[in-house]
Amino acid sequence: MAITGLNSIRTFTNAASQRVINACPTMTISSGKVNKTLSWIGKHISSPENRLILGVTALMSQPFIDLHNRKVDEDTRKVSAARTVAKIIAGTSTGVAIRYACIKAIDAFTEFPEKITASTKHPCLKTFFTPFEAIKDGLKDLRHYKSALGTLVSLGVMVFTNFLIDAPLTKFLTNKFVDRIHEKDKEKPVQNKEVRNVA
Repeated sequence: MAITGLNSIRTFTNAASQRVINACPTMTISSGKVNKTLSWIGKHISSPENRLILGVTALMSQPFIDLHNRKVDEDTRKVSAARTVAKIIAGTSTGVAIRYACIKAIDAFTEFPEKITASTKHPCLKTFFTPFEAIKDGLKDLRHYKSALGTLVSLGVMVFTNFLIDAPLTKFLTNKFVDRIHEKDKEKPVQNKEVRNVA
C-alpha cells in the first residue's frame, strides 16, 4: 500500500513538472554579448555570490514592506523593520562567509595528482576530495565540482551555525537597532520644543 502511494505521488509530481516545462516557451539566444554574459555568470557566480545577491535584494525590499504595514502601529512597524534588517544582515554575512570558507577548504583538498610534487606536505590530504573517476574521463576543470561540494559541506555546517552565530547575532543587532530607533524617537520632541522656543 505504501509503495503504491509513493508511486502515485511520484507519477503526479512528474506529470505536473512536465506540464510546467511544456508550458514554458522555447527560446534560442543568438546575441553574442548575452551568451558571453551568461557564460561569465556560470563561471564566476557561485553559492556565496548567490547568497549575497539574495541578501542585498531582501535588504532593498523586505524592510520597506514592514514599514508600510498599515495593520500595526508605527512603533511596531519600526521594530519589525529593524528585526528584519538584523536578520538579513546576520544571515547574509554568515551565509556568504561560511559558503566561501567551505569552498576554499574543499579547494585546498582537491588537487590534480600531477600537480603534487615531492616537496608537497601531506600529499594524501591534497587529493582527498579529488574525483579520480572524473579525471580518468578527461575532466580538467574542477571548479564546479569544488563549488558544489563546498556548498554541500556549508549546508551541513550552517545547521549548527544558525543556532551558534545567526540567532545571537540577529538578537544583538535587533537590540542595537531598536535602541537607536527609541533614542531618535526621544530626541524628536526635544528638538520640536527648541524650535518653538526660538520662534
